[in-house]
Amino acid sequence: MNSAKIRQTFREKAEQYEKYESSVNIFLVAVSAVFLLNDFLTVVPLPFNGSWIAVIFCGIPIIVRAAAGLITEFDIRSGVLVSVALIASVFIGEIFAAGEIACIMAAGELLENLTVSKAHEGIEKIIRLTPQKARLVSGNTRENDNNGKNSNNDKNDNNDKNDKNDNNDKNNKNDSIGCETETIIPAEDVKAGDCLRVLPGEMIPVDGMILRGETTVDQSVLTGESLPADKTPGDHVFSGTVNLFGTFEMKAEKAGKDSTVQRMIRLVRSADAGRSDTVRLADRWASWLVIASFSFAVLTVLVTRDITRAVAVLVVFCPCSFILSAPTAVMAAIGNASGRGYLISDGGALERLSSVRTVVFDKTGTLTCGVPEVILVRSVSEYSPDEVHELASSAEKFSEHPFAKAIIRSSGKTPSSPESFSMIPGKGIIASVSGKTVCVGNDSFMAENNIPVREDIPAEASFRFSEACTVIHIAVDGIHAGFLVLSDTLRDDCPSVIRRLRKLSIRPVMMTGDRQEAADIISGQAGISDVFAGCLPEDKLNYIAGLQRSGEKVCMIGDGINDAPALRRADAGIAMGGIGSDIAIENADIVLTNDNISGFPHLIGLSKRMMKTIRFNIVFSLILNIAAVILAASGLLTPVAGALVHNAGSLFVILNSALLLTWKPE
Repeated sequence: MNSAKIRQTFREKAEQYEKYESSVNIFLVAVSAVFLLNDFLTVVPLPFNGSWIAVIFCGIPIIVRAAAGLITEFDIRSGVLVSVALIASVFIGEIFAAGEIACIMAAGELLENLTVSKAHEGIEKIIRLTPQKARLVSGNTRENDNNGKNSNNDKNDNNDKNDKNDNNDKNNKNDSIGCETETIIPAEDVKAGDCLRVLPGEMIPVDGMILRGETTVDQSVLTGESLPADKTPGDHVFSGTVNLFGTFEMKAEKAGKDSTVQRMIRLVRSADAGRSDTVRLADRWASWLVIASFSFAVLTVLVTRDITRAVAVLVVFCPCSFILSAPTAVMAAIGNASGRGYLISDGGALERLSSVRTVVFDKTGTLTCGVPEVILVRSVSEYSPDEVHELASSAEKFSEHPFAKAIIRSSGKTPSSPESFSMIPGKGIIASVSGKTVCVGNDSFMAENNIPVREDIPAEASFRFSEACTVIHIAVDGIHAGFLVLSDTLRDDCPSVIRRLRKLSIRPVMMTGDRQEAADIISGQAGISDVFAGCLPEDKLNYIAGLQRSGEKVCMIGDGINDAPALRRADAGIAMGGIGSDIAIENADIVLTNDNISGFPHLIGLSKRMMKTIRFNIVFSLILNIAAVILAASGLLTPVAGALVHNAGSLFVILNSALLLTWKPE
């Protein structure tokens, strides 16, 4: 077993253990709560004090973790205070108070752990989606390729351009020698220089260059391009992209750790949004609370000579309501957001979202619908536009190309089946429809079939292309009949969302892997002035990192694999769940299930309201604890009464946080 498989096995075992540990903790807290409730109400008489169950199940793990942190890292935080209070309560016989404190603390930790446990699952999702197999074409492929290169260099020294072209043809033929036997091997075993064959519908296993065959490749998951890319010999293809149609042979250039997918894995692993400011602040406050609690408890013993009062001080000083202030508000806000189609895997993202000042949008599938749509049908013959559209739909009926699906979908009717059908990958289709020969394809396809296009059409087609559109020509019986214009259209709610963001003093930015013309058109329609086109995944990641270094909080909204590193690096990453890739979804903090971004301003408002609730909860719990400590030190609160007081405070914090469940912007 190689090292990669060993690491994968260890990762799977670790995942299984984490799930098991989480299930066990939930079970222990639930059982402890049942025994505490029974001990308080005496529903079922027991031969022992049921509160001991909570002390053992919930209290002992807290004490062990606090002791380990204190010994190994000198970590003096709320866990130490809780542990001392538990031990002191047991020492003076207040078992119910000890069990109650332990159960509440364990439940608070469980709530927090459940909200953040999925924050790093996206990395493993990428690994599982890495291409697993490759079709190795055997023979003397590598040797032939090298010999061809040497032969080509020799002829370059002695021959003119025509001789070079002849030599290239010979090289192509030479590469084919011995490429008859196909062997399926693990993608990780592919080496640079190998000859690989890729069939329609398969994922391209490594980065490389096409040697033979023509095809169309869906690169949207990597580059963000809204439309499939046509590929011919000499063009480069990338691992993780999908071959849509033609079978082709390629030479591997970047395999293993150098491939696009593996580079993406490293980027996602290296990108980390870090811990939130509120969590760090709460940790510092908890440490000071521990010191203050111990100091005040010791002072109480020295002044009153009453250890019960000191224990009461420790009990009421237990920061249960303080610790629940953030997780309960986060959970309630998550519930509110879920009702509007936002699934939140990292509660800290809402906190970071509240201070966001820049939102980076991907174009394809985020601001746009992500699929081509027919926006114009033009006739240049005796056929009406509807007839041109109907002929094109019938000719494209058996095609799986996204353009074909868009043409058929926009026709609004079921097309008739062609009598014959022939597809030329990357160029077009020739079909027989109702006895007519119908050609559907690009301008070069028309030229190859000797079909003249009207002189004014290329100018209009060029204008449409500059508007980020694609022009598809239709010819009937060798005569140009018309053309269709397809484009990835802007979502209807985008301009409204951008306006509302500007009112919140948030700057929208668009970054896309698409060409500049397409980016300018969409950004103009959406109302976004800051536009970056032709962006690689590293460009998006570096741009966000640069803003963060200047102290700015950034939100990223995207849907493709190319957005995964940026989604993970951003302070808040939002993925389009309906059409987004699994990798983008798993690496985002927030997933938009219905692909409707109109609720995004609501989400920002909710995050700001959540932070106000958290701050109120923290201030309230601190004031309550200080008042309770004074009463406990004066002897007016016993340990049990103190436990009830601080539990009442915890209940108030929970109820106040629950108001976020129904919060709506004014």
